[in-house]
Amino acid sequence: MRVGLISDTHGLLRPQALDFLQGSDHIIHAGDITGPEILAPLAAIAPLTFVRGNNDRGAWAGTIPVTAVLRIGAVAIYVIHDLKELPIDPGAEGMRVVVAGHSHMPSQAERGGVLYVNPGSAGRRRFSLPVSVGELLVEGDRVTARLVTLDIS
Repeated sequence: MRVGLISDTHGLLRPQALDFLQGSDHIIHAGDITGPEILAPLAAIAPLTFVRGNNDRGAWAGTIPVTAVLRIGAVAIYVIHDLKELPIDPGAEGMRVVVAGHSHMPSQAERGGVLYVNPGSAGRRRFSLPVSVGELLVEGDRVTARLVTLDIS
């Protein structure tokens, strides 16, 4: 199973991000969507799980959850916008992966048997940070992550 990862679009859904997400079996948006128009094109590609970020405000965002749990086969994935606000011990709760955004910095690290993945920002570039997306590849109880810098030239 391929789970496409995107975050921090901030109202800009780049065609390069949509191209990368094609073929996903599921998509996760880790918040700072900043507009409901971002969600429909993603949901047209694959089932979509998304959470509210600190910039998701207004009536349209009121029903968006702050966290979500997704199970892909044997792999439990916890989704939150800002990792600093993580309200659980993911390992103790049986999570294999935590997907977060907020920092705009793509990263992945495994700690205590939990894979932490931030796909970075697919929206407007901040400072010199890359414009990026990611994916999780799930096979049985194994999961690997890949982060990709988008060519926006």
